[in-house]
Amino acid sequence: MEIEFNNLSALNWMWLVAVLAIVASMAVAWRRRALRTMIDAKLLSKIAPEFSLLRPALRYTLLILAMLALVAAMVDPRWGTESEEIKRRGADVMFVVDVSRSMLAEDATPNRLNRAKLFIDDAIRQMAGDRVGLVDFAGVAVMRTPLTLNYGAFMTSVDDLRPKESVRGGSMLGDAIRVAAQSFSSDATAGRAIVILTDGEDMGSDPVAVAKEIYQTQGIRIVTVGIGDSRDGGRIPVESGGDRTWMVHEGQEVWSRMDTNTLRDIAQSGGGLFVPAGTAQVDLGDILRRSFADLERGEFETSTIQRSIPRFQWPAGLALILIVLECLVPDRKTIKRRSEVTDATKLAVERGVA
Repeated sequence: MEIEFNNLSALNWMWLVAVLAIVASMAVAWRRRALRTMIDAKLLSKIAPEFSLLRPALRYTLLILAMLALVAAMVDPRWGTESEEIKRRGADVMFVVDVSRSMLAEDATPNRLNRAKLFIDDAIRQMAGDRVGLVDFAGVAVMRTPLTLNYGAFMTSVDDLRPKESVRGGSMLGDAIRVAAQSFSSDATAGRAIVILTDGEDMGSDPVAVAKEIYQTQGIRIVTVGIGDSRDGGRIPVESGGDRTWMVHEGQEVWSRMDTNTLRDIAQSGGGLFVPAGTAQVDLGDILRRSFADLERGEFETSTIQRSIPRFQWPAGLALILIVLECLVPDRKTIKRRSEVTDATKLAVERGVA
């Protein structure tokens, strides 16, 4: 039988138990030494026959043992297993991330792409049962992760996102929306949504019309998250020969700005929500949770898991018993004095004679 402990940090309480045990031992020893100094043991037994040094020590011992049992309960011991069937229900959500060079702009620290990764991480932490997938795009949209319940594998794909050069002259946001929409199963019963994280720059792919078509024909809701400064924008860094410079076009430094109007129009046409994150931190998880509250939840899969059985109640019960016993132990012996015994005997004789 394998025993496991799920809260070993509770063992730190053993230091407190050890300190109390030392203090209790010193108190008992001090009391005994003080009595021996003041009065002889034989004389004490005659003067105060009900006095006891053993009983306080016994009470201290019971309390220390009770505390040890409580610590044993706090470490959450488990042994044995039981089967539990889990049904996963949720919606389907595709995250679409812009990986064009403009996402390297540092108006949103550390840069727009890394801020998008942080937003996705926040969102995933608040999802329970929703399937998620990943599409990235620059000039070409690419499916990176199909819909999955494996959040760990999904976040690995998100962490691996890197900026890439566009082979078609810039970001193609409309193409990315189409690729994300095609990733959903046509016969799925779960609600579907696309979450786009981008600065909104687009090179003529008509994303507003695409969003409207997909929402009207397939019922897929589209949420846009705008990242970057919409007024001043930010320069795009370029590494060249180990030196860091800024992207230049026709002799002028390129400044990239978040396109608020395009992203708002996409969200409105897609029946969703526009989140103007800009250069600030937002709780995307909470925003999406409230935005998707009315999405229909489908049943994806049923799995049976083995759970270890908690056994903390045994040491906790032992601690309770020890505390009760400590309360029942008196500090002094219960002794009938000789005069009381004599009086009782006389009374019994008198009643017998009568």
